[in-house]
Amino acid sequence: MSKFEYTVTPEQEGNRIDKVLSDVQNEWSRSQIQNWIKDKIVLLNEKPVKSNYKCVSGDTVEIEIPEPQELDVVPEEMDLDIVYEDSDVLVVNKPRGMVVHPAPGHYNGTLVNGLMAHCKDLSGINGVLRPGIVHRIDKDTSGLLMVAKNDMAHESLVSQLKDKTTTRIYKAIVHGVMPHDQGTIDAPIGRDKSDRQKMTVTDDNSRNAVTHFNVIKRFTNYTFVECQLETGRTHQIRVHMKYIGFPLAGDPKYGPSKTLPIEGQALHAQTLGFNHPRTGEYMEFEREIPSEMSELLDLLEKRS
Repeated sequence: MSKFEYTVTPEQEGNRIDKVLSDVQNEWSRSQIQNWIKDKIVLLNEKPVKSNYKCVSGDTVEIEIPEPQELDVVPEEMDLDIVYEDSDVLVVNKPRGMVVHPAPGHYNGTLVNGLMAHCKDLSGINGVLRPGIVHRIDKDTSGLLMVAKNDMAHESLVSQLKDKTTTRIYKAIVHGVMPHDQGTIDAPIGRDKSDRQKMTVTDDNSRNAVTHFNVIKRFTNYTFVECQLETGRTHQIRVHMKYIGFPLAGDPKYGPSKTLPIEGQALHAQTLGFNHPRTGEYMEFEREIPSEMSELLDLLEKRS
């Protein structure tokens, strides 16, 4: 446990204490500071304080900063494809077949297990020493994921997703020959009442979902498409493409059983862009489709 001490300056007078502290120590998120305030480990003039307190010049702040708790996940050395990394964020290219988070039936071999072994400079997310997976992709979807290493980065990246300022572009092979070169699917997604393991387009307990698509190439009975996410709902591209009548090839949950020779849906998160949490600089990364999808495209080319 370490101790932080600070005296409020005249320029900061009138600002909320959680804002003052997050400005002074920008690796702390306001949500983390608010949690510390709730736990009464933030003392203002030697007394507990509320998050909405407006500071006065000369106020003294003391914080007994707790050590981050260890996440109950076994670190595993893995040959991860790290596309970019600094002290705040990391971008990784997840292979097809890898689960992102430990869960019943998948406690080992997940991306989080690998990241726990790889990252030596985690400062904790909400008081837990863990990598902050900001968005997920399915087990059988390959491609780029952004990971936060600290609270400040996590809060920034989550806000960018919420504000729809990130860039997330996928490549997919779908059943059927799409007649339109491009389009937008604006259809709410919620849990399927008849099968709780699936999502569906529904007005019941749903959330707004928008996917933009462009046709890259048409083949006999299949189409190669690019999909850009405006929102990020569970199974969004898989559900939306099924909804318009062009389910993903190889998708065991939403597509036909007779499909292309691939284990899991032919879907790859190819492009990822966001503003760096600390510098504000826009950064964009790309990883081409994996070999199994390239081989499918070669097969479709020969068949057409």
